[in-house]
Amino acid sequence: MKDTVLTFAVAVLTIAVAADPTVYFKEEFDDGWSSRWVESTSKGNEQGKFKWTAGKFYNDPEKDKGLQTSEDARFYGISAKFDKPFTNEGKTLVIQFTVKHEQEIDCGGGYIKLFPSDLDQKNMHGDSPYYIMFGPDICGYSTKKVHVIFNYKGKNLLTKKEIRCKDDVLSHLYTLIVRPDNTYEVKIDNKKEESGKLEDDWDFLAPKKIKDPDAKKPEDWDDREKLDDPEDKKPEDWDKPEHIPDPDAKKPEDWDDEMDGEWEPPMIDNPDYKGEWKPKQIANPAYKGSWVHPEIDNPEYSADDLLYRYSDIGAIGFDLWQVKSGTIFDNMLITDDEKFAEKVGEETWGAMKEGEKKMKDKHDEEERKKREEEEKNRKEEDKKDDAGEGDDEEDEDEEGAAKDEDDQDAEEKEEQSKKDEL
Repeated sequence: MKDTVLTFAVAVLTIAVAADPTVYFKEEFDDGWSSRWVESTSKGNEQGKFKWTAGKFYNDPEKDKGLQTSEDARFYGISAKFDKPFTNEGKTLVIQFTVKHEQEIDCGGGYIKLFPSDLDQKNMHGDSPYYIMFGPDICGYSTKKVHVIFNYKGKNLLTKKEIRCKDDVLSHLYTLIVRPDNTYEVKIDNKKEESGKLEDDWDFLAPKKIKDPDAKKPEDWDDREKLDDPEDKKPEDWDKPEHIPDPDAKKPEDWDDEMDGEWEPPMIDNPDYKGEWKPKQIANPAYKGSWVHPEIDNPEYSADDLLYRYSDIGAIGFDLWQVKSGTIFDNMLITDDEKFAEKVGEETWGAMKEGEKKMKDKHDEEERKKREEEEKNRKEEDKKDDAGEGDDEEDEDEEGAAKDEDDQDAEEKEEQSKKDEL
């Protein structure tokens, strides 16, 4: 009995240990973040700087601090290496982080890249080899998508599906799950947005089937569904001109043939014009349908059960271009456990989203009141200016009237003086 209990306890303990998540990387940007990250200098003066801040609105001014792009129209590059490289062979790979475009981004990236361990961090740039690129990308009204790019045998493969990203100014949680059965899932704010098979949604492999190069459409294959009716004839009175001279038009009386040339009436649409005649269509008795090119197995196709696998995952980083800066990145996690990532997402993004929105709404209300007050003050100033102009005009009228009276008095006195002299 004791042996049975002991065996059961060991089994439970073994399962519990096996179920513990592996955390390859976790970054919430606390006080010591700068010692773990290296900024690239590859773009020289065009390289933008990150700053450590919670932004304009947040739930907690310290816990919600992240890395924010701070200069417009700049390249951004920063990366951190893991304690030791790892492989995801036989395991689930989860990449998760939060993005807040509080600047109302017009054009710029918000994605991360997963790199091999030999990344040259100081010289990281757009052509630095990477394994996975994941996250939102916005540019204008047409581009608002989530990038999911896998590198396979030296080629960067874009997803065939369109995954729409969030485009507001609040924080959002982005999660990519890559499983060892070659399936994937993309989540935003802990809700599934897209999923499927890697082989179906990326061009990892050559197609399984190709058109048979030796197959040809038979010469007698008739794929015309309809034919002209050979019995249908064009009516004898069908052909009419599209335009005719206006019968109501008259030659102007002042028209001079020698000076103006021969007069011709203007043309108008012919009400009897019927357009191009076409015979009626009838069913083709020899119709065989659309010819379908036969397919054969593609000799270049080779199955790969390890599409998902990367053997030397050693660094993570941001390699971006932004026209309008202000994006904040935070709550980064690389793990092998989907449920654990979901839990961490709720403890980080989930715990701060309501407070952040509340502060954002308060900020918007204060801005609205400020604008209304400024508009009110502007209108009052305009009224004062208008009133001042009216007073000036009234003073000028009074001065003019007084001058007229003085002039009239002077004329009367001069006239009386002349009368006295007479």
